[in-house]
Amino acid sequence: MPDLSVNFAGITSPNPFWLASAPPTNSGAQVMRAFDHGWGGAVWKTLGDPIVNVSSRFGSLSYNGKAMIGFNNIELITDRPLDVNFREIAEVKKRYPKNTVIVSLMVETRDEWRDIIRRSEDTGADGLELNFGCPHGMCERGMGSAVGQEPKVCEEITSWAVDASSIPVIVKLTPNISDINRPGEAAVRGGAHALSLINTIKSIIGVDLKRATPLPYVAGKSTNGGYCGPAVRPIALHMLSQLAQNPNVGVPISGIGGIETWHDALEFIYLGATTVQVCTAVMHYGYRIVREMIEGTENFMRENNFKTIDEMIGKAVPNYTEWGVLDLNYKRVAKIDATTCIGCQLCHVACWDGAHQCIHPQPTSRVPVVDENECVGCNLCQYVCPVAGCITMEDVQTTEPPMNWLEYSDLLSQGKITRRFGH
Repeated sequence: MPDLSVNFAGITSPNPFWLASAPPTNSGAQVMRAFDHGWGGAVWKTLGDPIVNVSSRFGSLSYNGKAMIGFNNIELITDRPLDVNFREIAEVKKRYPKNTVIVSLMVETRDEWRDIIRRSEDTGADGLELNFGCPHGMCERGMGSAVGQEPKVCEEITSWAVDASSIPVIVKLTPNISDINRPGEAAVRGGAHALSLINTIKSIIGVDLKRATPLPYVAGKSTNGGYCGPAVRPIALHMLSQLAQNPNVGVPISGIGGIETWHDALEFIYLGATTVQVCTAVMHYGYRIVREMIEGTENFMRENNFKTIDEMIGKAVPNYTEWGVLDLNYKRVAKIDATTCIGCQLCHVACWDGAHQCIHPQPTSRVPVVDENECVGCNLCQYVCPVAGCITMEDVQTTEPPMNWLEYSDLLSQGKITRRFGH
């Protein structure tokens, strides 16, 4: 059997699938039920000075019948007494010693950090996650993303926590920043043992047109919240890859953002994550989804001769590069399978109105034809086609050597190339 166990900054976990700090980790009863389903770890809902949350709290975005493709929340940190939280954390760790329990924290002063870290350690927790990412409510008070957006502050507070802690410190980063490398490097300079990302994206999920009020509705008013769910996964993958490539980071990373399936999870692992954290999918489908994640990962590892998770971590990172070094002589074209085409003409419409006008209808056939000389291989027709596998993208054999944009620009400046490259 493949070995799904991981070592994350010295923290061992039976598998890389963790619950993110959020409503699904709000209590000991929830976390224990999650562990019974198979989750390897859990990051406790953020602790700090308990607050009073509002009603309502969540907003959802659906698309083409797919519910909760995007999700927004304006809920803040724990509203339960710290003594209760710490007692439950200790009980969870006592009953499930092999599972990972991380305590998420958010306070203000150095003394407050020292005190809450000491109390967290006393529970037997495996590590701490500093919440430098919350984009609403707490950042207005100088915490959450207000810290993650200021590298000097991020470095300083991280150093406070590392100095006060005897267990690994993870810094959770905000995506609400132009360059994720800046806070990532700052956290590492402050001594962070690991990073996690992304936290939620500052957003407004929608507007109630009858009430002329943003959503979610709170007594005639609303505010921006944190956006998450499958729609944010591409953003999370990009930011993860940035840190995984950065030689000034070099610490383990826990990937977060729109993960629902084992395939989603392995995308994060391939781009450099050691563990993955899940929230919205659990709020949608329940804790049981981890069973499919475990089974799917094991099957994939067997089929591809992977014995451990470590063998997959960062596997795709070397193949992520800058646009300027991509091969301009590589070419693909669309192929339409006449036996499965239903003649809907969506590919023709999309190509003519939104792409490069290379797919043409035929007067005597329901099947459009691709002008391969004009096709640039943009993939749009494949994505709009309602029949799986009907349109494929195939490589075009060429005798031209690879050429990237930098090489092309040099030849152009030397007058050796006069035409515009491509179609």
